[in-house]
Amino acid sequence: MAERDRRHAAALLPATAEEMKELGWLQADFVLVTGDAYVDHPSFGAAIVGRLLEKQGYKVAVLAQPDWRNGADFKRFGRPRLGFLITSGCVDSMVNNYSVMKRRRKKDAYSPGGVSGKRPDRAVVVYANKAREAYKGCPVILGGLEASLRRLAHYDYWSNSLRRSILLDSKADLLIYGMGERAVVEVAAALNDGFAARDVTWVAGTTFRSALPPEGAVLLPGYDALTAHDTAQEAYVESFKVQCANNEAVGARPLAERYGDRLFVIQNPPQKPLSPKELDETYELPFTRRVHPLFDKDGGVPAAEEVRFSITANRGCFGNCAFCALAFHQGRLVVGRSKASIVNEAKALTAAEGFKGYIHDVGGPTANFRKAACSKQESRGSCQERDCLFPEPCARLDVSHDEFLDILRAIRALPKVKKVFIRSGVRHDYLMADPKRKEIIRELCAHHVSGILKVAPEHASPRVLTRMRKPSIDVYESFAAEFRAANKALGKNQYLLPYFISAHPGSGLAEAVELALFLRRTGFVPEQAQDYYPSPGTAAACMYYAGTDPFTGEDVYVARSEDERRMQRALLQFNRPENRRLVLKALKIAGFNIALLD
Repeated sequence: MAERDRRHAAALLPATAEEMKELGWLQADFVLVTGDAYVDHPSFGAAIVGRLLEKQGYKVAVLAQPDWRNGADFKRFGRPRLGFLITSGCVDSMVNNYSVMKRRRKKDAYSPGGVSGKRPDRAVVVYANKAREAYKGCPVILGGLEASLRRLAHYDYWSNSLRRSILLDSKADLLIYGMGERAVVEVAAALNDGFAARDVTWVAGTTFRSALPPEGAVLLPGYDALTAHDTAQEAYVESFKVQCANNEAVGARPLAERYGDRLFVIQNPPQKPLSPKELDETYELPFTRRVHPLFDKDGGVPAAEEVRFSITANRGCFGNCAFCALAFHQGRLVVGRSKASIVNEAKALTAAEGFKGYIHDVGGPTANFRKAACSKQESRGSCQERDCLFPEPCARLDVSHDEFLDILRAIRALPKVKKVFIRSGVRHDYLMADPKRKEIIRELCAHHVSGILKVAPEHASPRVLTRMRKPSIDVYESFAAEFRAANKALGKNQYLLPYFISAHPGSGLAEAVELALFLRRTGFVPEQAQDYYPSPGTAAACMYYAGTDPFTGEDVYVARSEDERRMQRALLQFNRPENRRLVLKALKIAGFNIALLD
């Protein structure tokens, strides 16, 4: 390693045996295995966990994108004193590796050079098994998105089946789900105190094995019922409803899922979300925001470039869209970082190498969410009987953009800052519920739109929007009109980039044609078509598998054939010559005049 690279790596956690030796370590406390390249940036969960444990005094080595075909790579740092921490990375490995048509992807934004094939399918299972082979009896703890969304029996699109808890398939000792900062510190302390990993059964936000369900646990349908021919779909809908009802720290009970006669997978209630102060402390850990030099030779990491000059300002989302896993992973309670912490991070970015005056994003799951949806959500939890924004904003919803705009103003007033953009997009229905919406939209257009603003109406058909738990398309059209008016008044030529999804549960060919007609009327045809992807842990995946809306019990139409999914996708881009054959076929099958979209 060149001297420049040695100095660079010195500020990072060790990712090679040589670096660990240079630090004078005889043994790491934890080996953190990740399917992503090692990027020391708070947008990468492995970096947060590593830095957090480092702050607690633990020695953490990072095994990034190990060679899973050769188990020797898992011995790179020797046997860890306390255990292996396993994550597939920022994305579920199957979503990362395959398109919705189950074709292997050619690119991986989280790998050096954007090259695919650097992580295995079902990476958490593969990595956990390799770690156990390397050092028998060494604790193996799972975490990250893939583990979190698969913590109990779940629908798996790629095998078209209900798979067991990933805890069992990986034979790991413990699983941390959700945003795991508190849980990983508590688990580390227990292991450091001499507890066996499988005896750490009290930590909130974890899943473990047990011979018996704990007192007060809610019994989920067992795996036998979930896989029986005559009960599987009904049992899965019931299980999903119970999981949703126990997905927040306030009021949640332990869940127990039976496997055979003498084994249960137990999910403890979730951890409470971090407080704003704790969130500040997390994002103020000493991240270098750099890719480890181990990966420089391959051309950098595309995902790292995307967030290099971006700031995470909040967590959680009370939008609760059916196709999104955020509510299941981060929770519905929004927590925002303080203005001071965000502005201090922006100041640090202005001094960073390569900064050219542009903060690319200040956001999170939803940029314009800053706090709990209403005064009771934090103390009583989210309502089970209704959503905060669907079918329309709740009367209790606390709608305000004052703090959001105040933070943006403070950042754009910093020396060296030319522009502050909101690339993560805004929740337009929440913004339209604000009495000050005209002034807010005008200020965003004047200062915080980089020519294009992302929004997510997702569909135009009321039947599909109901299954998505999204507002009427009329709300989007009203927002679009005000956006155009604001830009006209400012003399700016800026556009909305709306996202639409084809073949979502509830969408048949008639609904897909309805969306195509909306696109033709509004004069917008998306450059990229977004196909519905049944991700684990989402309500829409439950609908896709069971053909039932878990919230209403109503039957839901599902486009399952590849042929129909191709037609619905083609209708999103109906004006492309290469799609004409499929568009005409869809119009004919759906009973429409074939000249309808000409």
